[in-house]
Amino acid sequence: MNIDDVKNITVIGAGNMGHQIALLAAIQGYNTTCTDVAPEILAKAEDFANNYLPGRVAKEKLTQEQAAAVRARLTFTDDLAVAVKDADYVIEAVVEVLELKRKIFANLDRLAPEHAILATNSSAIVSSKIADVTKRPDKVLNLHFFNPALVMKLVEVVQGPHVSDETAQVSMALCDRLGKVSVHVKKEVEGFLLNRIFAAITKEALWLLEMGVASFEDIDKAQVFGAGHPMGAFRLMDLTGIDLNYIMAMEKFRGSGDEADLPAPSVVERYMKGDYGQKTGKGWYDYT
Repeated sequence: MNIDDVKNITVIGAGNMGHQIALLAAIQGYNTTCTDVAPEILAKAEDFANNYLPGRVAKEKLTQEQAAAVRARLTFTDDLAVAVKDADYVIEAVVEVLELKRKIFANLDRLAPEHAILATNSSAIVSSKIADVTKRPDKVLNLHFFNPALVMKLVEVVQGPHVSDETAQVSMALCDRLGKVSVHVKKEVEGFLLNRIFAAITKEALWLLEMGVASFEDIDKAQVFGAGHPMGAFRLMDLTGIDLNYIMAMEKFRGSGDEADLPAPSVVERYMKGDYGQKTGKGWYDYT
């Protein structure tokens, strides 16, 4: 299989990452299907596309004809079998829960064409923990986009020991055709490249907050005005979702049993209140 064989892309999960990846693929010329089990999330994803494309026309980034063509290439369905029946490349973008991903990939292996590559957008769960539920482990890998997927240029292509060179090469070529910059992660390591670096920063920032060393606002200011980061750890958590931080920490704890891996008390407090960040209007900062 080579990159020219990839014509149809399916995205599993219509949440914030999923629907943006799907829209990106359609903009770049691929016939794209986005699917989700939750009708309300699927409807919200479709509304996003219907509002985003006219916005790009208004900003003269797309012509009316181009926007109409993009919309014609983008399909939404709650039927997984329909979504993947013609797929050449599948990208899963559901919540970071291993057993859920394993169940989805077992179904994808059964329903998708034999040649199709099955990728997970997971930033925390390596594909070697998923690939064994399929009959095509050489075609199962991490393809990690960053939030917001329509804007952020980086994609991590993670080649675990089971992934063929062909799968990795096709995946990196796909990133190029999607207008992204790919990095080849040659070994599976927790956090891959960028999130491994960010995790260390975030852990230290949370420790400084919990110990009363400084407020989260001042910790963010130190990163921005001292280190030149575009935003601090707390503002970044608000952007990516405090709920994601909590879920990933809990998933890591389930695997390790190490209490040091549990989410920070201040993260737990906001998670329990439903204050997830920008998407709920309040997290570390107030967006209302």
